[in-house]
Amino acid sequence: MFNQIGLPATLRILDRSNDHDSDSVLYAFALEELLCRAIGKSVLPLLHIWRHPRAFVMGLRDSRLPQASQANAWLQSQGFDTAVRNSGGAAVPLDLGVVNISLLLPKEAGDMEHRKDFDGMVSLIRDVMISITDQIDQGEVIGSFCPGEFDLSIGGRKFCGIAQRRQQLAISVQAFLIVEGEGEEKAAWARGFYERAAGTASERDYPVVERDSMASLAECLQAPLTAEHFVRQLHEVLSARGVQVVGAEEIEGYPMPSQIHDMIALMRERYAIK
Repeated sequence: MFNQIGLPATLRILDRSNDHDSDSVLYAFALEELLCRAIGKSVLPLLHIWRHPRAFVMGLRDSRLPQASQANAWLQSQGFDTAVRNSGGAAVPLDLGVVNISLLLPKEAGDMEHRKDFDGMVSLIRDVMISITDQIDQGEVIGSFCPGEFDLSIGGRKFCGIAQRRQQLAISVQAFLIVEGEGEEKAAWARGFYERAAGTASERDYPVVERDSMASLAECLQAPLTAEHFVRQLHEVLSARGVQVVGAEEIEGYPMPSQIHDMIALMRERYAIK
């Protein structure tokens, strides 16, 4: 299995899907940035699982739209924790119905071939879902938020997007999966952001989010699927292949809280909304 989809046999699971103590959605991104630096040296590869109660994560291009600051203030007034991430992709609304999974893997210096890493994540998600459905399509879903070549959809409605963050010696392949809730509600938040942020920008500069482009897995499959069920399924599939769950205390080089918070501050400064 791992040889086919390119995942290392030394992969371990870091499951933070029930850890909602940090208010900042950037906590997960800062943690991954630091873990990737350690993975590039000595730490074994990880699959990081996390969720956030209510956040809106923008891409770099989103943060540079003419009225992005005003749109950001509107989102915050609606109770969203907002941030700009340092990986690819565009804006994504998050809540506890969205499961975020990241493959933190070593890479060779100078390795610019990114498709194999996207393919590995797609194969992993298909494998996790195979007992539920084999009707997952890959390809950009026009009208979706955070659109891309590696969108995953069912019946033309997107439930998953994938992005990457590449360091010199490590990579984070990041996927968001809308498992439960209403996809249209999340699309409406993204659409509202772009309507306020776009200003004089051309529609070529941001996604035009359309109704019925997004759906949760539960909606697509018309089944009572929950985020907790998906995480359990992920554990079961990987456990059957010998992948173990580890805690932070078992990961050599796991960053101290102060290091994570320093990285959050650095990321907020470096990727501030223009």
